[in-house]
Amino acid sequence: MESAERSGKGMPEKAVYSVIGMTCSACSGQVERVLRQLPGIHDAVVDALTDRALITFYPALITEETIRETIEDVGYQATLIQDHQTNAKSSQMCRIRINGICSSCSSAVESALQALRGVLMAQVASADEEAQVHYDPKMVTYKELLEAIEDTGSVAILITTGYMSQFQLKVDGVSTDHSMRLIENSLRSLPGVQDIAIDPKLSKFSVSYKPDVTGPRNFIQVIESTGSGRYKAMIFPETRSEVHEKEIKRYYRSFLLSLVFTVPVFLTSMVFMYVPGIKAGLDRKVVNMLSVGEILRWGLSTPVQFVIGRRFYSGSYRALRHGYANMDVLIALGTNAAYFYSVYSVLRAAASKDFMSTEFFETSSMLISFILLGKYLEISAKGKTSTAIAKLMDLAPETAILLTLDSEGNVTRDEEIDSRLIQKNDVIKVLPGAKVASDGFVIWGQSHVNESMITGEARPVAKRKGDTVIGGTVNEDGVLHVEATQVGSASALSQIIQLVESAQMAKAPVQKFADRISKYFVPLVITLSFSAWLVWFLAGKFHRYPKSWIPSSMDSFELALQFGISVMVIACPCALGLATPTAVMVGTGVGASQGVLIKGGQALESAHKVNCVVFDKTGTLTIGKPVVVNTRLLKNMVLQEFYELVAATEVNSEHPLAKAMVEYAKKFREDEENPTWPEAKNFVSITGHGVKAIVRDKEIIVGNKSLMLDQNITIPSEAEDMLAETESMAQTGILISIDGELAGVVAISDPLKPGASEVISILKSMKVKSIIVTGDNWGTANSIAKEVGIENVIAEAKPEQKAEKVKDLQASGNIVAMVGDGINDSPALVAADVGMAIGAGTDIAIEAADIVLMRSNLEDVITAIDLSRKTFSRIRLNYIWALGYNLLGIPIAAGALFPSTGLRLPPWIAGAAMAASSVSVVCCSLLLKNYRRPKELDGLDMQGVEVVK
Repeated sequence: MESAERSGKGMPEKAVYSVIGMTCSACSGQVERVLRQLPGIHDAVVDALTDRALITFYPALITEETIRETIEDVGYQATLIQDHQTNAKSSQMCRIRINGICSSCSSAVESALQALRGVLMAQVASADEEAQVHYDPKMVTYKELLEAIEDTGSVAILITTGYMSQFQLKVDGVSTDHSMRLIENSLRSLPGVQDIAIDPKLSKFSVSYKPDVTGPRNFIQVIESTGSGRYKAMIFPETRSEVHEKEIKRYYRSFLLSLVFTVPVFLTSMVFMYVPGIKAGLDRKVVNMLSVGEILRWGLSTPVQFVIGRRFYSGSYRALRHGYANMDVLIALGTNAAYFYSVYSVLRAAASKDFMSTEFFETSSMLISFILLGKYLEISAKGKTSTAIAKLMDLAPETAILLTLDSEGNVTRDEEIDSRLIQKNDVIKVLPGAKVASDGFVIWGQSHVNESMITGEARPVAKRKGDTVIGGTVNEDGVLHVEATQVGSASALSQIIQLVESAQMAKAPVQKFADRISKYFVPLVITLSFSAWLVWFLAGKFHRYPKSWIPSSMDSFELALQFGISVMVIACPCALGLATPTAVMVGTGVGASQGVLIKGGQALESAHKVNCVVFDKTGTLTIGKPVVVNTRLLKNMVLQEFYELVAATEVNSEHPLAKAMVEYAKKFREDEENPTWPEAKNFVSITGHGVKAIVRDKEIIVGNKSLMLDQNITIPSEAEDMLAETESMAQTGILISIDGELAGVVAISDPLKPGASEVISILKSMKVKSIIVTGDNWGTANSIAKEVGIENVIAEAKPEQKAEKVKDLQASGNIVAMVGDGINDSPALVAADVGMAIGAGTDIAIEAADIVLMRSNLEDVITAIDLSRKTFSRIRLNYIWALGYNLLGIPIAAGALFPSTGLRLPPWIAGAAMAASSVSVVCCSLLLKNYRRPKELDGLDMQGVEVVK
């Protein structure tokens, strides 16, 4: 963002368009490609399923009308829905948990949310049972979002809303509506409280608030001081894992309860019929031809059908009411067909003296039991796909020691509190061996902190007064007093967790394939099921097959009915829907555990195709902590005075080379910890070249050779020779002029990262070519390239030129990954197919990057590409299995093999196969948890790269 402002583009803004006429992903891809080629386009995301285009652009370079006209030129009707509404100031994002949502229902929920006026973007992840919605709070409220979700038949629970925090409290002692209102009014009176939601049944208060103004301890204090101390407030105990465990237990109990009824039905219909004594008792007639066994099976299967299977009826009703069919519809149709035909059969037997009943009560009850078992196994397996988030959450300590200070900063009291109750500006005591409870800065004490779990840095980092610390890291030896600066969702650990959660929600483009199929899958299956029944029924009625094909316990109608039911229950849209999100969830989780944060399915899909990696030099191939190694003065002046002028000029620059010269200048001021430099007036930064300013009435210019030539400053041969010498040693030569005359040359060295050449070699073996694009001079760039084994070099490139080079490579047919520091390289990171920000540490919210490499290790570039390839390979395997299962299973269930082999799938076996298909897809994705990075990386020792500050 900063680089965008410096280059005159300003801050990017967003606009949402309705694009009518797209029919498939090829259409949306065509629009995206055309838009991304326009000058001033930061990013373009077009979704053919929702007919929406989300465009991020620089208003200084392009207008909304130009974007609209471009879309219409491609051949589609475009309408601007909202402009600038996705900026942080005017839009909000809320996260909503959706209990019990299946993969085939997620599209319906997304459509319901997108249909609301004011919703800018909605993403639903069935594997994570969560939705993220970006919306305009002026046009729609989060309560309306919850209502829209619940109208589709799902249970919606708000997790967080807007850019505020939310805290849930359980209050004991509340017995009346008056008590509820009293507590609510007390909370609302607190400054910073934005909204309160109450669940009277659970005595739960969900408070949305601004963490900069108030916090959870204030809420507890206010509640407990209300009503003369009658109320007791505590953190609401339910967590994400507990909610998931409850759902698993609910399905498990339903399955066990169904077995209580289904096992006797199975025994009386398929086992006891072969035990002579019992068979006689079951065959005893009660009314006409109605037997004891039939009455027993009817009575036992009815609770399974209508009580235990009630969820399938309610799910079907809600789905059909909103105009779509899901898996519940297939199950309800299949089990009802078997159950009600059986009821018809036994009632006819009861009314007739010669009709032999043939009922399928075991089909409906066994079918529901197997489906419940499959759901239980599927949800259990899905829970294991998100263990990465659970491990990240475990990094936060459970408790913290809160200090109370007097006006002079002396400790007057300490108490142990739940770490979730920490508020901004609290002072926390961190003991040796304990975890840091919150982001903040040290106000007292010295110690070493192990930050490897967050940054990947293996060696403990020294901390003293004024240094920042990260929540979740481990204090090694000394005692620290830390003032909390970022709490709750604003902390670095929370941001990492949110990034991983967002990544697991973001759909890969290949998911659109499954979404399109699921739209038509259920109606198609119902049609095929009816067709199978009709074909077999007509074939039997007109004697088109031998009577010997019909089992002795059936007639031709019943045989046809079984084929129709089997087709209906064997088809499985859920397996298709789970193929991509489960693999993405596991893949991103594995990446997070290895310090590679992948921002969703789009990044994964692009990264697996990468065949060209563009590296920035400083901080990417090199350590990024340059140091001054040599100085040559070309004027008769004192070295200290020379560096005084240089430091005064460069102290205003954020460039690593500038910082290196300022640090070197401090050596001449050893008596001062933070020296004050002379005032620099008229400071100007020339991007990619250097800086200039007026210091002590002298014009100082610090920069590269091209800057000096642009300023008409003569470069003597002595300086030319030193530049050539420094460049030959892979060093950077900086020229300094004073009042239009070259005064000195400074040589700066930035060492290569250990193992850089090996990483380039491994990339070559993976058929990925490497290129250096740097703003440094040609000599230094060529020396670095030669040392690491890169043949293609682009030097003296400005940030926008780096982006142009990336686009040139893409135009040549390459899938390009750009690896940079995420700040100066942001235009190139955005332009690349995959942007990788390396060494981000706590700055994980780098919007330009698709993949954030938490550690400063080049080997993680290989890990990111290799993991994406493995993940996408797993997605392909899932699709092959899911599609193959349906393409083979449906014909077999329809009786395609019955004429030649006699093979017939009873409905209960078809139902078991359907349940097994979903579980198998999830288990296939879970195998990604065994991912190991390429063996070639095991020999590289790149951990613990440390630069002494």
